[in-house]
Amino acid sequence: MQLEIISPEKMIFTGSVSSVTLPGASGSFQILENHASIISSLVKGRLSFVTHQNELIELLVEDGFVEKNNNKVTVCLESIIKEL
Repeated sequence: MQLEIISPEKMIFTGSVSSVTLPGASGSFQILENHASIISSLVKGRLSFVTHQNELIELLVEDGFVEKNNNKVTVCLESIIKEL
């Protein structure tokens, strides 16, 4: 599935991934390929994803939201605090 992570300042990541784990307002949750469509708010916490090259990337992020539709995940963030 395609993942796009953006902030008001820049494009943070765009590429193909096998999974995304997000800090949701009701707790952490994971999105996999062919997951049902979803829109959710995000809170400060750990966002991680696994690329198709099996690279795990982790970020500590501020508030935002995520939309998943047709195997495209779009994450809009206030900012990234740091890469972990």
